[in-house]
Amino acid sequence: MTVTMGILLSNCDKSEDPAGVRGLVVVPSVTDINPAFFDSKSMDVTYIEFVVGLEEGKTATEAIVEVSYKGLNQRAEIKKVTAFPATIRISLKDAAAKLGVALSAVQLGDMFTFEVLCTSNGVTTRSNAVVNAAVACAYVGSNAIGSYHVVSADWATAGNVTLTTDPADPFTIYVSGLASIDGAVEDKGPLVMHINPFSFAVTAAKKAISTDYLGYTNGSFGGTGLYNSCDGSYTMLFAINVDEGSFGSYTYVFTRN
Repeated sequence: MTVTMGILLSNCDKSEDPAGVRGLVVVPSVTDINPAFFDSKSMDVTYIEFVVGLEEGKTATEAIVEVSYKGLNQRAEIKKVTAFPATIRISLKDAAAKLGVALSAVQLGDMFTFEVLCTSNGVTTRSNAVVNAAVACAYVGSNAIGSYHVVSADWATAGNVTLTTDPADPFTIYVSGLASIDGAVEDKGPLVMHINPFSFAVTAAKKAISTDYLGYTNGSFGGTGLYNSCDGSYTMLFAINVDEGSFGSYTYVFTRN
């Protein structure tokens, strides 16, 4: 977003400062987002929470939190902040009401976006950080692990795998069996996947899981995807590589047995 600022002039120097007005713009920060989604099973009481702060040494008259819905341009003011840092808690009920959306019309997967506008010295700036809060199911660790049936229509493979969790981190998931369903010995597994607790995005760093994979050396999997916290399923895009080269990337769908 372009911010138009006035030009400071002095009686001695009428030239324009190419940097514009110095030291007036204050860009608010958005941190400590937890929770970062609305629980679809408790829509009348669910909320998100985050902290709005300022750079050290900066001051601001006020900050305004705006909400929009499903990527639409319509925005509504939902909170006003006059002291920093400030912990902001916003309920789904309030967000929908501010936008004139009936709570009963809000569906699983709908996205609410929260932005912060900060005013200092008469100049208003919008934070670079936004909070995208989806309507989702709360994360339950036991629903993300167990026996899964995996299908990859692209790679023409299917079979059962086992997902377990790291005892110290319920968002770290170990996948055993990806090479086995292709008829390979999985002697270097499991594949490690990490679920982002705020967005449920899944990442899996490239890892060799089979020394002899389909006659090639060091078959590895790695990629990204999304965890569905409501039914426990995963949709992943895995790149499959061997020391000799790459087979490409393929979609894998994990469904709980």
